[in-house]
Amino acid sequence: MEQWHKEAVVYQIYPKSYLDTNGDGIGDLRGIINKLDYIKSLGVNTVWLSPCYPSPGDDNGYDISDYRGIAAEYGTLEEFKELLDGMHSRGIRLLMDLVVNHTSDEHQWFVESRKSRDNPYRDYYIWRDPVDGKEPNGWTAAFGGSAWEYDEATGQYYLHLFSKKQPDLNWENPKVRQEIADMINYWLDMGVDGFRCDVINNISKDFTRPYAGGNGPRLHEFLHELHVKALEPHKALTVGETWGLTPAQALDLTGEARGELTMTFQFEHLLLGRVGGDKFDPEPLDKKAFVDILAKWEEGLKEDSYPVLVMENHDQPRALSRFGDRENYPYESATMLAALLYGMRGVPFIYQGQELGLHDPTFQSLEEYRDIETLNAYAELKATGKWTDEELLAKMQYGSRDCGRVPMPWNTEKEGGFTTGTPWLKTQIDPGFTVAEQEEDPKSVLNFYRKLFELRKSIPALADGEFKLLWNEDDVSVYTRTAEGVTVYVVCNFSAEKKDIPSCFPHGGAILLNNYDNEKEWLQPYQALWIKTR
Repeated sequence: MEQWHKEAVVYQIYPKSYLDTNGDGIGDLRGIINKLDYIKSLGVNTVWLSPCYPSPGDDNGYDISDYRGIAAEYGTLEEFKELLDGMHSRGIRLLMDLVVNHTSDEHQWFVESRKSRDNPYRDYYIWRDPVDGKEPNGWTAAFGGSAWEYDEATGQYYLHLFSKKQPDLNWENPKVRQEIADMINYWLDMGVDGFRCDVINNISKDFTRPYAGGNGPRLHEFLHELHVKALEPHKALTVGETWGLTPAQALDLTGEARGELTMTFQFEHLLLGRVGGDKFDPEPLDKKAFVDILAKWEEGLKEDSYPVLVMENHDQPRALSRFGDRENYPYESATMLAALLYGMRGVPFIYQGQELGLHDPTFQSLEEYRDIETLNAYAELKATGKWTDEELLAKMQYGSRDCGRVPMPWNTEKEGGFTTGTPWLKTQIDPGFTVAEQEEDPKSVLNFYRKLFELRKSIPALADGEFKLLWNEDDVSVYTRTAEGVTVYVVCNFSAEKKDIPSCFPHGGAILLNNYDNEKEWLQPYQALWIKTR
């Protein structure tokens, strides 16, 4: 495929929370169209749009009932085409969300499938007979409970790795694979540039395992078939959401000669600060491990693949709340995290509001949450009787996906300028954390991001230079990026304490980026520097 992804800077938009233009409290395509110049001003050249297809909304659009339409609450297909044209005219490419592990139970395929055992669409999904009067196996769903739902009408169970309203498609059926390829071609023919592929490594199941999971025996075959039938002819970019991979497994999916995916997300560093990776069970962050994991992936993918650099998305709380110091050093820690991650080799992905250094909102009660994962987790944990309601709310506050889904704060007006109506999810407007305020402040997180991405674009060492970790001790990390005789040192203090400058610190170079005004003989709390040497 073409290598344009190596110059990509991707901005994820969660349309429900971006900008509402008709007062119904839900963001819409017109809102995104109205903000295209702002998006362009960030220095991004690619947008990933979370699902805007018709959906009952059980999992906020990741339960799709029509793969070829636009949800009425977001707008029309004509507005989508206007949005696409507006992006392309500004040099911005568009990635749509490809959700093909499962559909909604209200998708016409499933409506037909559950009618009878001999329905032509029965084999579009995974149906199994009971075993000893119970579920076919012990698999559990990501949102809690069994991964199997009994259907009284036909006396069988269907598989759902997520909500019971998200039945898994049967990729073993060649008709399903052809339907998906045809749908992908529909959007690519319209001009879409590629896809973020939701839980894509789950499409092949291994039923010999005792637990539900992806990376089944036909995964590579299925992905290569899609590549040949749809993706490669359009030179489409694909980035896979693939939890639990090693760098070697990621290379197997993304090596250029394999003809499968362009890139995969790695989330290993985002599992830190969580006991066993459980997002509702916090523990102190291991900062050394955070940088070591990022460096491991830089080294592991340096030969034949390109890393994805990600710190936030619609499934994660805000990075400032998890990894930074919201109370004492909000600007410094937000910009340090940006300098640390986006100085590395790879494709930067940022999530709406991240460019403002947004932190988690404060939810006062369970009634303020909307996310199915959060509500189910609360109910399951409460049923154990181990925690008080106050303790449970603290757990939800730490891990809920709703923390990252709060509507975008555009200004200091009512509801942050997001809507003139009642927002679908509570807004949180904090002084200094709106677009309007940060636009006017040269020393804002927003303008730091703009400068950072401009530097990445203009300096070859930052665009595709070799990565080398020099130091990662006592909350201080130093790494280099080198190309064409130029080396850029990235120096970060990942703490609220002043730190001694390590011996590998360069002296005499040109400071490209610094989140403090003055140079000192030590590193300031959460200080970050990019220093160019020859």
